[in-house]
Amino acid sequence: MGQRADMTDADMKELWKRTDCVCFDVDSTVCTDEAIDELATFVNVGDEVAHLTNDAMIGSMTYNESLRKRLDIISPTRQQITDFIQHHPPSLTPGIKELTDALKKKGVPVYLITGGFQSIVESVAKLLDIPKENIFANKIKFFYNGDYAGFDETCPTCESGGKPRVMTLLKERHGYKCVIHIGDGVTDMEACPPAEGFIGFGGNQVREKVKTGSAWFVTDFQELISELS
Repeated sequence: MGQRADMTDADMKELWKRTDCVCFDVDSTVCTDEAIDELATFVNVGDEVAHLTNDAMIGSMTYNESLRKRLDIISPTRQQITDFIQHHPPSLTPGIKELTDALKKKGVPVYLITGGFQSIVESVAKLLDIPKENIFANKIKFFYNGDYAGFDETCPTCESGGKPRVMTLLKERHGYKCVIHIGDGVTDMEACPPAEGFIGFGGNQVREKVKTGSAWFVTDFQELISELS
């Protein structure tokens, strides 16, 4: 899967002007960091997890495999997740609030589609005034005593190819005709098609596969705001 090879940045800018739905990745796109890496650091296993995150982002292992390995190392308890959210508020990428506000002012719905975790992403959505039902994320499971019990493997975003399934679902459910997905990783590029367009984002991390594979690659959300009108 991937963007049409003949699509130019001018083509993407035209799609952007008439989009009726915009989906964002969260980690290293909407937010400046990777939440799973920050969570790992919070529970003192940061170095062990960081290289697995990079392997997932550049596509050298499946996302599901990377997610499983990282969570097995972290093994977060319910209390640790609660403490992390309380002591580690979201670090929003400069310009994202202005961009999402501009989209909503145009009547364009905004979704957060991420391999991150629902409980953490909800705090991001709250800052951006995005409803919970517009979040597609992974869910951590816990045993009755609060210990880590794995993750919900029915969530489409827990594996490679999950984001395209979410795009298809949104189009079928709401009838969107021009869906644009914005993100920094290879799993984001996979969303187009069925999304009509993909915009690579490098404001926090530049992934070479994404930079070279994107018809339109931006490093500042102001570029997108300027092209909206």
